[in-house]
Amino acid sequence: MDYKDYYKVLGLDKSATTDQIKKAYRKLARQYHPDVNPNNAEAERKFKEINEAHEVLSDEEKRRKYDQLGADWQRYQQTAGGGRPGGGGFDWSQYGQPGGFGGYGQAGGGDPFGNTDFSDFFSSIFGGMEGDGRAGGHSARASAGQDYQAELELTLAEAYEGGPRTLTVNGKKLRINIQPGVEDGQTIRLRDQGASGRNGGPAGSLYITFRIAPDPRYTRTGADLTLDVPVSIYTALLGGQQVVETLSGPVKINVKPETQNGTRLRLRGKGFPIYKQPGQFGDLYLRLDLTLPQHLTNTEKELFRQLAQLRGEAA
Repeated sequence: MDYKDYYKVLGLDKSATTDQIKKAYRKLARQYHPDVNPNNAEAERKFKEINEAHEVLSDEEKRRKYDQLGADWQRYQQTAGGGRPGGGGFDWSQYGQPGGFGGYGQAGGGDPFGNTDFSDFFSSIFGGMEGDGRAGGHSARASAGQDYQAELELTLAEAYEGGPRTLTVNGKKLRINIQPGVEDGQTIRLRDQGASGRNGGPAGSLYITFRIAPDPRYTRTGADLTLDVPVSIYTALLGGQQVVETLSGPVKINVKPETQNGTRLRLRGKGFPIYKQPGQFGDLYLRLDLTLPQHLTNTEKELFRQLAQLRGEAA
């Protein structure tokens, strides 16, 4: 039975903090999640390995036992006959309950919690930690279920509107209500929507990360939006009104005479909803982009020449 380096699995060293362990786990779990890698046996193996590493390193007692075991692993291999404990006077009771390696009279006999996703290494080392403290005891303490990770893709308009959405996680359909104003990369937590707890323990959580597709019209900065608005040279020179399509509907703006190309206008409250602040919105910035007429007739060209002469410019 090979030793498993759980720190290496999560890309960490032994000095990693609880927060660093949690962040590394979430990142890797998203990367190798079966929903993201369907029919990929290697990704499934990595996902199980990542969950096993997190199960140990996120639990203070298991991590202490694991760190202690790491220093003794070479001695285990020498005294355990290549996989079974015994001989050499080595005290295995510090890792499990009496009655056998891990307290269950067997090495690699499977996880006593009924979770077959854990390796023989995990089951053999940590099986007895759930015992009731008596020789050969099988009473297990409650522990929380595994957390799930999922991603939900939205358009910019969908993130603006919010509302109900349905997604499938681990074969289970869930209906969630999205708050308007979510950002790309934002993660929310749904309690009790992860794996079932063990021995009466609470269910894990579901972490949903939003992925918002780029919009060809708008550039988003927090709750503010920027929109390029094409304006004809005639409206820019003489002034006038123009209709602009915003995410909340059409808005009529006034263009002042002799408006220059690149002029920026600000529409207060016409930007993106501010997350979890009902009725509060960012601003919409309009960048006016002057458009020149094309396919001029000879008469139109002559009129522009006359205008250039009146302005004292060569034509």
